[in-house]
Amino acid sequence: MRDTRPLLLQTDFPAIQRGGLDTLQVNLGYLCNLSCVHCHVNAGPQRTELMGRDTVEQVLALLAENAVEVLDLTGGAPELNPHFRYLVREARLLGTRVIDRCNLTVLFEPGQEDLAEFLAEQQVEITASLPCYLKENVEEQRGAGVYDDSIRAIRRLNTLGYGDELQLNLVYNPVGPVLPPAQESLQRDYQRELGTRFDIRFNQLFTITNMPISRFGAVLLSQGQYVDYMRLLRDNFSQANVATLMCRSMLSIDWQGYVYDCDFNQMLDLPIVVSDKPRLHIADLMGGAALQGNPIVTGEHCYGCTAGQGSSCGGALEA
Repeated sequence: MRDTRPLLLQTDFPAIQRGGLDTLQVNLGYLCNLSCVHCHVNAGPQRTELMGRDTVEQVLALLAENAVEVLDLTGGAPELNPHFRYLVREARLLGTRVIDRCNLTVLFEPGQEDLAEFLAEQQVEITASLPCYLKENVEEQRGAGVYDDSIRAIRRLNTLGYGDELQLNLVYNPVGPVLPPAQESLQRDYQRELGTRFDIRFNQLFTITNMPISRFGAVLLSQGQYVDYMRLLRDNFSQANVATLMCRSMLSIDWQGYVYDCDFNQMLDLPIVVSDKPRLHIADLMGGAALQGNPIVTGEHCYGCTAGQGSSCGGALEA
């Protein structure tokens, strides 16, 4: 697979600094039951990297020490980590808001038959990938059968209160090298189409720009579209989005416990830079170590977060 990393390291992206910490985004490993075309993590069924119990305990200690508001769990399929449920339970006991970035189809994997009930019981917020409301677009990105299983999963979640009193967000990614449409109008389309066809409900739609890294980056290079896509991102740069970039208030932790400014830097192996350590581990943050004001490591991929309406793990940055 061709790698865009060398092309992304040199950049003129504006210098930015970290603010206060309110979200800890933790990648529990690259194991996944799907292999999606747009996946910037290159996750799949053959990946073996999974966060161990010792690192999970360090995550919980950091949450408690810093009173972090949000624990955002991602992967791969984070639910396939054997310590997922322990981490969720303990975080909820701390009063932490927990987000599960769920691919929906994992609800039907062997051993996960009661996963939906567990998430509802713990009042976990679900942010679920559904790249389009049309079957052909979803299966082009995620594989045959994924759309029907996703719809079945949402209907099951609806019966447990998701889409009403429990938060269920859906995530849209463009099929190709284009910017997402306006989030608010696309949400109305999703609600109309999914409601009419399947009588299903969700609370909010997030539109997320495809990042030119890992699997999607390799596709851009192989199809000769990388240069044009980067030009599209740069030409649509919005200075207004810089102030609300997610990296300003979030830390990203990889499956081994190393610390990054964001999930995309994690995938590009661009760790947080501090003066006395070449690579920062979660253990180094204990005891009151503060990163506020630390420069954020940037690259050309950062234009993906600031293009047009902007993009973050919580959807568009601008209304």
